[in-house]
Amino acid sequence: MSRQLFGTDGVRGQANTWPMTAEVALRLGAAAGRHFRRDKQEHRVVIGKDTRLSGYMIENALTAGFTSTGMNVFLLGPVPTPAIGYLTHSLRADVGVMISASHNPAADNGIKFFGPDGFKLSDEDERSIEALLQKDLMPAAPENIGRARRLEDARGRYVEYAKTTFPHRKRLDGLRIVLDCANGAAYKTAPAVLWELGAEVISIGVSPDGFNINAECGSTHPQAAARKVRESRADIGICLDGDADRVILIDEKGQTIDGDQIMGLIASHWAREGRLQGNALVATVMSNLGLERFLEGQGIGLERTAVGDRHVVEAMRAKGHNLGGEQSGHIVMTDYATTGDGVIGALQFLAAMVETGKKASQLGRVFEQVPQKLINVRYARDKAPLDSAEVQQAIADGEAALGTSGRLLIRKSGTEPLIRVMGEAENVGLLTDVLNKIVDSVNRAS
Repeated sequence: MSRQLFGTDGVRGQANTWPMTAEVALRLGAAAGRHFRRDKQEHRVVIGKDTRLSGYMIENALTAGFTSTGMNVFLLGPVPTPAIGYLTHSLRADVGVMISASHNPAADNGIKFFGPDGFKLSDEDERSIEALLQKDLMPAAPENIGRARRLEDARGRYVEYAKTTFPHRKRLDGLRIVLDCANGAAYKTAPAVLWELGAEVISIGVSPDGFNINAECGSTHPQAAARKVRESRADIGICLDGDADRVILIDEKGQTIDGDQIMGLIASHWAREGRLQGNALVATVMSNLGLERFLEGQGIGLERTAVGDRHVVEAMRAKGHNLGGEQSGHIVMTDYATTGDGVIGALQFLAAMVETGKKASQLGRVFEQVPQKLINVRYARDKAPLDSAEVQQAIADGEAALGTSGRLLIRKSGTEPLIRVMGEAENVGLLTDVLNKIVDSVNRAS
């Protein structure tokens, strides 16, 4: 059966429109409950969310669906996505759920599932759940309906765990850190982790109102944190996204440090310590050519995957690697977490600052980037721009123009109605001309 609900990262869409309706969420909870409730023993599900207003509606609908199949529900409230992976495994739950649309606007929402091992579900599991949705779901007998309760110490459990990933007996004393939580899921946990490790924390983006998640703040809008870093003379800025599974850093000069630079630093550091399993980093096709050249110079391999942290994790598990991620700031370290974790990724960079005594600007430029440009083009949901003959010809012409001096990556977003037009080349003028022609053709087809 082809998948219709599940995309590259769970189920996602605009809140209160298909598929992100209360009705679909209820049936999805019931289907997932039936999929994971395979015997007569007690079964548990943990449900967390970010700070979107629609999270209340979807949380209640999912809870009704799960309890109707006899599963007991632990409601965690606003917590980072990686906390769901950690707590699903820690609480011996059968399934974990995160209600979030990550870095998307507040009007969107999504549902991500995690298996009992704390990792996101396989394609096979998702197909099975989607198949169950098409059937009449058998509810539990009245005496077997599940219970639901709040787990009050969920955030505290994650805070304590995150702190254990920082080097033993090291502290952040003396560091002034600007922390932008994007008015999202980590607005309480992230400041607590850094403060308890000794940092002076200047927090922004910690006043969620249901509508302001990711709004001109967080990892997709690091300008607010950069201004605060310069204004407060901070040592570093940390920008999380709405569900805190990605991170972008700001050095003391107000310059951005992206996921590629963070991964390059961690990979070289772990390789020197003999901690880099398989002596390779797993990254997506979006990662800069400069990172590949840097790693090659260090004798470290680079395994590339399709875009999406899920693809990165699948490749890491299949090949035995423990470090991977995306340029956008997903940093996956399976020694510590089952998915991207913005807080723990930032702690690894901070550990390097503490251990070397170097400034963020010195550690955050481990390689020279090949000029790269990314242009997002929004299209109508009933259109398919990449199927247009004109667009395909523009892409072919662009590839011919760049030849071996650059590369193009044109793809549809898995989470929004966007065509992502990306290119790299040493000749910036040529690159700009090529991308503009492709964007013009996509706009005409949109």
